[in-house]
Amino acid sequence: MKMTFPLFLTLLRIALIPVLVLFFYLPQTWANIASAIVFIMAAVTDWMDGYLARRMGQSSVFGAFLDPVADKLMVATALVLLVQQNPHVFFTLSAAIIVGREIAISALREWMAELGKSGHVKVSGLGKIKTIFQMTAISLLLLEQNFFGLPVKLTGLILLYLAAALTLWTMWLYLHAAWPTMTATQKTGIDGDEHSAGH
Repeated sequence: MKMTFPLFLTLLRIALIPVLVLFFYLPQTWANIASAIVFIMAAVTDWMDGYLARRMGQSSVFGAFLDPVADKLMVATALVLLVQQNPHVFFTLSAAIIVGREIAISALREWMAELGKSGHVKVSGLGKIKTIFQMTAISLLLLEQNFFGLPVKLTGLILLYLAAALTLWTMWLYLHAAWPTMTATQKTGIDGDEHSAGH
């Protein structure tokens, strides 16, 4: 496996996960700012590695696999940390929706790819908006403290709830797009079983 700069950025994003956890638990006044900076760095590398891979012609199968994995690991870790800090029903439910959706859609994409129909579940424009809301919300919630009178935490909470709502919406869109394939595959499997039983 050849080490490229985009792949290095992806690996760096994974390496930043324990750094985020460490800063989050440090009993220092600057720990919140450090945690937010680490997460923002990870979010920036998430955009950069894909862009640079296309721009520099350094895309790889391994990089394409690892990039979304690194993103989901960082987001899931940050949300677990924030749920501990904000053990409230709506907050926990929103975090569970976001993490659960990522697991479900990843499994759906993998299954559709095996059927050669991955184009049916491509990332949509609405999904990108959801990601922007989600990343901004987590960054603000990690920062937590207000600046210049701006309600940082409240803004983060609002964006997180909006991200959770968009998460449900986009998940429905993905499932709706994949539903004809899912039902057709199920029907073919049933027919095949009945045909075999007849013999």
